[in-house]
Amino acid sequence: MYLLILYLPLMGSISAGLLGRKIGTSGSQFVTVVCLAGASFLALLAFYEVALCASPVTINLGSWINSDLLTINWLFLFDSVSVTMLSIVSVVSLFVHIYSIYYMSGEPHQQRFFSFLSLFTFFMLVLVAGGNYLVLFLGWEGIGVSSYLLINYYYTRIASNKAAILAFNQNRVGDWILSVSFFMIIAVFGSLDFDVVFSLAPSINPTLITIICILLFIGAGAKSAVLGLHSWLPGSMEAPTPVSSLLHAATLVTAGVYLLIRSSPLLEFSPTTLFFITIMGALTTLFAATSGMLQNDLKRIIAFSTISQLGYIFIAIGLN
Repeated sequence: MYLLILYLPLMGSISAGLLGRKIGTSGSQFVTVVCLAGASFLALLAFYEVALCASPVTINLGSWINSDLLTINWLFLFDSVSVTMLSIVSVVSLFVHIYSIYYMSGEPHQQRFFSFLSLFTFFMLVLVAGGNYLVLFLGWEGIGVSSYLLINYYYTRIASNKAAILAFNQNRVGDWILSVSFFMIIAVFGSLDFDVVFSLAPSINPTLITIICILLFIGAGAKSAVLGLHSWLPGSMEAPTPVSSLLHAATLVTAGVYLLIRSSPLLEFSPTTLFFITIMGALTTLFAATSGMLQNDLKRIIAFSTISQLGYIFIAIGLN
């Protein structure tokens, strides 16, 4: 049941993308919406079983990397944090898919649009359910590629091209720094599994933990539009409105927040990083709210409002 939450959006994306010409626009819409509806129902059921009944589930699909120094498995973790996010992402994505049927009516290449939309949902669910940092990073990179494809949906428009390239490049900066933090975690902890890293954290040099946590925050800040890495978010409003509502107001920008929440057992051993997160969150909130007051375009106002709200979330993470 738990793996079906991940597989159903992927099946919908593949069906709409590869079989779009055979099943047509209506068929692509029907398949993706049905798959998302099934994933949403299963996610809510998982939330009841795991979060409310307190029965977390870990699924190991086998070995991914097996060497003398490092062993990484295809590991998926369903605990109270992950199933909460799974429920939110799947339900919001379902509503966006349904809304897109009416909003995108008359637009060309709707099969491609719904395929990319479901593909993004799949990678976001993989990110949330990943049981180690490498599986999480797989979903992390997947939503970056999917967001580029969706922002550049109107690929004949120069403004959409520039917005997609800006978003892709700025996220690559954060992804590079995030990968450096993962290499440091491997060097210090010898593993990327959450359980191993969090259990060994109390015995590790606090300076090393601080460096790792700061790198994690910078990587998360690129996805969640922290001040300095925020300019891609207002520009990405060149995408269709359903894309803006799904990626840039509900799911994509919360990926960085989720990474920090998932890494909270590590962050609590670095008061310096928590203070830094609080300060950056406050500056982001103030800057974005002030900038939003000076905008004329409604979608850009919403974008800066989103950045401001993300700043509040970072303040909460730093003070927790």
